[in-house]
Amino acid sequence: MTAPLPLAGIRVVEFSHMVMGPTCGLVLADLGAEVIKVEPPGRGDRTRYLTSSGTGFFPAFSRNKKSVRLDTEDEADLETLRRLIDTADVVLENFRPGGLEAKGLGYEALSARNPRLIYLSLKGYLPGPYENRTALDEVVQMQSGLAYMTGPPGRPLRAGAPVNDMMGGMFGAIAVMGALRQRDATGRGQHLQSGLFENAAFLVSTAMLQQALTGQEPTPMPAGRRAWGVYDVFDTADGGQIFIGVVTDRQWEIFLRELNEPVLDNPDYATNTERAKRRDTLIPLVQSLLAKHDIAALETMCERAGLPFSRIARPWDLFEDPHLKASGGLLTVTLPDGRPATVPALPIQFGAERLGVRLDLPSVGEHDEEILGPLRASPNAAD
Repeated sequence: MTAPLPLAGIRVVEFSHMVMGPTCGLVLADLGAEVIKVEPPGRGDRTRYLTSSGTGFFPAFSRNKKSVRLDTEDEADLETLRRLIDTADVVLENFRPGGLEAKGLGYEALSARNPRLIYLSLKGYLPGPYENRTALDEVVQMQSGLAYMTGPPGRPLRAGAPVNDMMGGMFGAIAVMGALRQRDATGRGQHLQSGLFENAAFLVSTAMLQQALTGQEPTPMPAGRRAWGVYDVFDTADGGQIFIGVVTDRQWEIFLRELNEPVLDNPDYATNTERAKRRDTLIPLVQSLLAKHDIAALETMCERAGLPFSRIARPWDLFEDPHLKASGGLLTVTLPDGRPATVPALPIQFGAERLGVRLDLPSVGEHDEEILGPLRASPNAAD
C-alpha cells in the first residue's frame, strides 16, 4: 500500500509455532505492525522443518515478520527478552497453559513492567472445565460437531484445511485491535484469549440454531436436505466436475432459458420449495442434461446468466487463477531453498489497494543485531 498501514508503529512480540499463533501474527504484520518472532537458538521454530501436511505452514504465515533468537532457559537472554517486551505494544503466544508464566513471561509479570502491554494467549479452550486439555484443530472439529456435519452419515470428517487454527488466530487479531482501541481510552493494556474450541462452536452456530428452531437434528451436509432444488456438483461431458446453484425462482427461469431443455419446464418444479421436495428426481434429471455439455460451455453459460458456479478446483490450481493474479490476490515470497512462490494475500482491500509484502520470509535470527543489539548494549537501552 502507498498509504500508511493501519497498524504502523505497533510492535508485536510473537511466541508461537504451527498455525494459530502465526496466523494471528501474520494478520497484524500484513496490517503494518512490526512483528518480531522469537525463535529458540539453533534451527529456530520447529514449524520451519515440518513435513507432509505441515510443509506449507511456515511459508504461509511468516511474511512481513522479523526473526530473533533467544533462549528462554538462559537468564541473560531472558533479561534481553524482558527488555524487548518493555518496548512492545502486544505479546502473543500459543504455548501450553502456564508455560510462559513459569519463566516469568506471563501477563502479570510483564504488565507490571509495561502496563500498556496487550497480552494475547491463543489456546485450545477458554477458561472453564476443558482449559487444561490439549487441543488440536482435528480434536475441536470432532468435539464441536463440525466433523459430524462435514462427513457422510457415520463418517465424521475434518475439513481439508486448518480452519479453526486459522480462524482462531484471526479472532485473536480482532481482539488485539479492539484492545488497542480500548487502550487509547484507558492507557492500559489487558490479557486477551482466543479459543480453538470456541471458534469451532462459532462455526456450527447455524446448525445449532436450525435444530433449536425446527426441533429436528440437521443431517450431515453430504446427506442433508438442501434448502435449494439445484445446489450440487455435476459431471460434464469432458470428464470435468462443476458446482451449479439455482437458489431463487428467477434463477430457475434463467436456467431453463439458458439450458433450453423443455423437460425441465414442469409445474412440479415451478418453485424452489417444490424443487427442493423433488430433489431425488430433479437432480438425476439435471445431471443427465448437463452431461451433454463440456465444462467450459457450462461455465460460459452460467457466467453469462449470472448463475452461481465453479469448476471443482484443487488448492494448487490457485497459483494460476486469473482473478487472483490480476487483483493482487497472490503475493510472492522466497522459499527456504531460494525458489519464489506465491501465497494468497489477506482477503481484504483498502480503497483500491491490497496489503502486500514488506519483508520476505525471515531466516532464523535474521534480525538479531537490529532488534537485540541495542537491548544488549546497555541496561537502559529500552528506556
